[in-house]
Amino acid sequence: MPNLSNRTSTFTDSVIRRMTRISNQYGAVNLSQGFPDFEPPRPILERLAQVSREDFHQYSITWGAQNFREALAAKIKHFSQIQVDPNSELVVTCGSTEAMMAAMMSVTNPGDKVIVFSPFYENYGADTILSGAQPIYVPLNPPEFNFDPEVLENAFRQKPKAIIVCNPSNPCGKVFTRQELTIIADLAKKYDAFVITDEVYEHILYKPNVHTYMASLPGMKDRTITCNSLSKTYSITGWRLGYVQANPEIIERVKKVHDFLTVGAAAPLQEAAVTGLKFGDEYYQELQEKYTHKRNLFLQGLRDIGLKHTEPQGAYYILIDISEFGFEDDNLFAQALARDVGVGAVPGSSFFKEPENRYIRLHFAKKDETLNEALNRLSQIKNKIKKS
Repeated sequence: MPNLSNRTSTFTDSVIRRMTRISNQYGAVNLSQGFPDFEPPRPILERLAQVSREDFHQYSITWGAQNFREALAAKIKHFSQIQVDPNSELVVTCGSTEAMMAAMMSVTNPGDKVIVFSPFYENYGADTILSGAQPIYVPLNPPEFNFDPEVLENAFRQKPKAIIVCNPSNPCGKVFTRQELTIIADLAKKYDAFVITDEVYEHILYKPNVHTYMASLPGMKDRTITCNSLSKTYSITGWRLGYVQANPEIIERVKKVHDFLTVGAAAPLQEAAVTGLKFGDEYYQELQEKYTHKRNLFLQGLRDIGLKHTEPQGAYYILIDISEFGFEDDNLFAQALARDVGVGAVPGSSFFKEPENRYIRLHFAKKDETLNEALNRLSQIKNKIKKS
């Protein structure tokens, strides 16, 4: 048999999805893979029921149904003040995972370099490799996860084609300030690079933090490629509805890449999701209040247990410092946590380029009773997991 691809020979399976399987194996409360256990908004579900009896069962337009793109453009304008042409500046994708892959394949050539902040969502490194590009990792320094502007400029001096910015950030919950984004933007302009943003957690923020859209900064609309998704905002992670927003020249290329990758996103789900895109401001205020409550509940529980942890500014992830348990391998710790304590987590090393083994990632996008059950189990962690 011929040899398989060298490009993918170093890939492992997704550590996040693996921990979901391990959580299921041991009956653990799954706080590893970031999806809610509560229902999406009722109006979206009611519209989905109607759509199932209507004529939306065949392909929509490859780059997204017209009414979906128009509703999406209106929502983007409302929150970012960016005027977006729904016909020439948007492509609807199968989740933000495809959005990022399509963006990367549209702007990079084999051998190009791409800056990735570390820690990073695990797909970014893989997307870079699949595109034939080479990642340049720049550390976000715990516990605040700030970056050193000089270190970042040293990365830009290597002439990258693009930088990936996840804001708010998975896994560390960092919300980049306008000042930080301006530093990144100025370097991108100085060294003529694209900025590819992942903004799926744009509406999950904790006061006083605010979300600044990279494309809204002076001179950045044409060199910013925004990847986003409806998954987290409307609690529909399984619907796989995402999008790329960029200037017409970039979008024309993304349309073609997207067409050959997946043809198009699910037509009936686009139709149902239009309802969510038209929600008023009160929905997003309630969403922020809901996640602020869950964050406070979970953080207080961790404080009561005595576990050291980060305090996210946005998104819904927490990094727990497991140094006190003395494990050299955080993968083994995460397996022991699922098996012996009954809580599923992601080993933090899967997010860091640096040799980092002191963190596990938990998420709190769960019902209160689920979080309380997880905290109840975690209260026994120091009895059930002994220092190695």
